[in-house]
Amino acid sequence: MAKVIGFGGIFFKSRDPGALAEWYAQHLGLPVEAWGGARFDGESQQPGYTMWSPFAADTKYFSPSTQPYMINFRVDDLDGLLARLRDAGVAVDDRVEDSEYGRFGWVMDPEGTRIELWQPPS
Repeated sequence: MAKVIGFGGIFFKSRDPGALAEWYAQHLGLPVEAWGGARFDGESQQPGYTMWSPFAADTKYFSPSTQPYMINFRVDDLDGLLARLRDAGVAVDDRVEDSEYGRFGWVMDPEGTRIELWQPPS
């Protein structure tokens, strides 16, 4: 059965993503990269990695959600999971994105939080 296999990341809005990233790097030792977030590769038994990433406060990437954050989960079968969620009446975005980083789909939870589902490349 298609399912979540790990935590892909937490993405959240920030008044000043650059300054916030610098604070996390300086005070908590996050390995912030040039693109502004941090990538953790600690789960070698699972494909993918976990990310931490601040976004500009006015980002539209989380739309149509009005929540200040978006959760990303790694999944083993994006198409299968999206089909199962549609069948269950979950609000599923029609768009699926394929990229060098893998495949992405989006759903909304009952409280209006946008959830990004990510199937890492094999």
